[in-house]
Amino acid sequence: MGNITFTMIKPEAVEANNIGGIIRMIEDDGFRIVSLKKVQLSKQRAGEFYAVHKERPFYQELVDYMSGGPIIAAVLEKDNAVADFRELIGATNPADAAEGTIRKIYATSLAENAIHGSDSDDNAKIEANFHFSSEERF
Repeated sequence: MGNITFTMIKPEAVEANNIGGIIRMIEDDGFRIVSLKKVQLSKQRAGEFYAVHKERPFYQELVDYMSGGPIIAAVLEKDNAVADFRELIGATNPADAAEGTIRKIYATSLAENAIHGSDSDDNAKIEANFHFSSEERF
């Protein structure tokens, strides 16, 4: 089991001033913030990040959405980080998310679900390295 995961607070949650509440939930759940930054993804960078979905019908909409406003990118540390974080954020569709999860509280829809969380230890490392250089990691 890995000890890091990657997350992004998505544009609509940033715009709605939910950064503090989401970070509070993350820290209250025992995660340590290793790296954190606010960034505006270009369409090119968003496309590179979501390249795995390039052939999917929602790809361009996803790229447009994720480049449509600033995001908060973060590397988090905790034992069993990926699985514990996925539990904390809840189901992708907020209607299906458990009470008390980030998506149940802050997501507005399936498409605008407030937060991203890595789905595996390998992807956590890939995604963290995509957003943060080794010099930016504490």
